[in-house]
Amino acid sequence: MLGLKTQLEADGQKIRPAEKYGLQVVSVGFMTQDDAPIIWRGPMLHGAITQFFRDVKWNDVDYLIVDMPPGTGDVALSLSQAVPVAGAVVVTTPQTVSLADTTRAIKMYQKLNIPVIGVVENMSHFACTACGHESDIFGKGGGEQLATDMAVPFLGRVPLYQPVRSGGDTGRPIVLAEPDSPAAQAIFGAAEKVAQQVSIASFGKKLIPLTAV
Repeated sequence: MLGLKTQLEADGQKIRPAEKYGLQVVSVGFMTQDDAPIIWRGPMLHGAITQFFRDVKWNDVDYLIVDMPPGTGDVALSLSQAVPVAGAVVVTTPQTVSLADTTRAIKMYQKLNIPVIGVVENMSHFACTACGHESDIFGKGGGEQLATDMAVPFLGRVPLYQPVRSGGDTGRPIVLAEPDSPAAQAIFGAAEKVAQQVSIASFGKKLIPLTAV
């Protein structure tokens, strides 16, 4: 989604992360061919996660964000065992099936003693690029209601907006391509709320500001 296609390199001791738009990035995808599946059991996932934290030469990082697969699984468990996690940002769509999975994810983080920073409602509505009309394709208000029911912060709604998809395909995020668009503003707003929640939670504590997504 950043347009990065690279092989990870090392300086003799540690792996050097790729970098674009001021973001340092490490991905399992850099270790495989584009069409190769990654079929790993729990111990292999745990080893890779640990390596990405301990063996990568991160430079002056403010936040270390882990983009995780949806639902529940070994990755969250490995994170809780490997590093002090500041919190989890949970993403859902408004539809019932997604909300059910998101509820399970929140309960999983609670059992792992990982604070839930908040809920983001993605694909909240369809925003037409031609006329600006909004359509509630996947329902309305489900993410906010879930946040209320689970007593966690609601971080905002991100619309289903075609330039978000095309920017992900071309490697130019919507926050750079159209920073004044409603979608970009929603993402900026959610990011600000995440930073606020992490800052509040970390006040007086010596925590690595790591956010699991």
